[in-house]
Amino acid sequence: MDRAEAEAIYDQGREVVVKVLLKLSAQNEKLIAQVEALTARVARQDERIAQLERRLNRSSRNSSLPPSSDPPSKPPTRAKDSSGRKQGAQKGHEGHGRPLLPAWAVDRFVDHWPKRCRCGHAFARDEHIDASEPVRWQVEELPAISVKVMEHRSQRVRCPACGEEVRDELPHDVTGSAFGPRYQAAVATLSVRNRISRRDVVELCEQLFSSRISAGTVEAILSRTADALAKPHAELLEELRSAAALNIAPDRHENHAKDLLADTEAIITSDRWWAYAHLPLARRQICWAHLRRDFRAHAEGLAAEKEFGEVGLELCDEVFWAWEVFQHTSDRRQLKLTIRRLQRTYKPIITSFSAKRARNKRCRGMARNLLKAWPALWTFAFHSGVAPDNNHAERSLRSAVIYRKLSFGSQSEGGEQRIERLLSAHTTCRLQKRSLFLYLADALAAHARGDPVPLRS
Repeated sequence: MDRAEAEAIYDQGREVVVKVLLKLSAQNEKLIAQVEALTARVARQDERIAQLERRLNRSSRNSSLPPSSDPPSKPPTRAKDSSGRKQGAQKGHEGHGRPLLPAWAVDRFVDHWPKRCRCGHAFARDEHIDASEPVRWQVEELPAISVKVMEHRSQRVRCPACGEEVRDELPHDVTGSAFGPRYQAAVATLSVRNRISRRDVVELCEQLFSSRISAGTVEAILSRTADALAKPHAELLEELRSAAALNIAPDRHENHAKDLLADTEAIITSDRWWAYAHLPLARRQICWAHLRRDFRAHAEGLAAEKEFGEVGLELCDEVFWAWEVFQHTSDRRQLKLTIRRLQRTYKPIITSFSAKRARNKRCRGMARNLLKAWPALWTFAFHSGVAPDNNHAERSLRSAVIYRKLSFGSQSEGGEQRIERLLSAHTTCRLQKRSLFLYLADALAAHARGDPVPLRS
């Protein structure tokens, strides 16, 4: 409306002006209501967008996702502060070169004599006399690798008394397979430890060992190896259940956890996954590494959620620093005093975030969960052999997780059991710093003879 239109309405009298003003007021109220509705809608959409962006930005640093799932867009891990020095070894640093083997371990010596001196003198053969210790350089090389084929012959003879042909029975450990224990152990090691597919194992055996083999044979060898590991696997499970403390990885359902743990009295270190809720709090240790990732995810939120996450990260830093000090001093009394101080300081703060208020909507659930499991957060401070995190279990299972992703799992219960035994042997040998190949070779040889396969060699 311009000035001329306004003056025309004014000239029509009081009633017309009042009518126009009332109409404009109604339109204004309607517009205000629309603006308020749109403002509320935008606020809800902003909150939803923020939550979706946080979900999109989930990575191994703020969730339980493995590092292998991190996208290329993940921010790089913050490096240590620069010391101002160049990269690499510093001046005066003692080198860590490859040590030379002793002379008795060398298979062949090749002497290189100088042909001419810098002064121009040409050395004759009779002048090749050691003046001092030679400069030594060792080169390790593989010989030509080829399998050795051994043919077992069951000879036939004719009995002079009755004229019947008689032959000797071949030993059971010979007829059990067309491949020897070391060959089978090599195939199993390539498949399990090195996570090589069946077809690639066939190709490697043909190229490295000049051996004839098929994918079906590889599968049969793995089954035979798993059968040989049946008793060691059962003994390992029994030792696990009788241990004083255990680290358990996440993503295991309650029935699986109960089947694995059975009636163990060990202290279980795990994340806050509901499958472990049946365990008494006195026999649990909540993993602080998982808590740190959860707190970091909250710290990337807004308002009260951000405050809660930052408080949690501060608490995590205090806990891990106390544990690091204990690792150096072994002073458990001081560790207990520090932990009790942290309990007194942070429990009221976490309790405040568990209150039923609108501002606590995004962090209330975790705060209440922490208070419910509060005693299980501090078990490590009062029991020897218990750590505040389950990183040990995570590292041990990383190879198995990668194997599962590459192989897409097994399609039968027998296949699951076979891989379970093979991966258990693989991880156990790695933790014991033993050769998986040599252990499997011994296990297969003992199994073929009918001898018991020991858990330890």
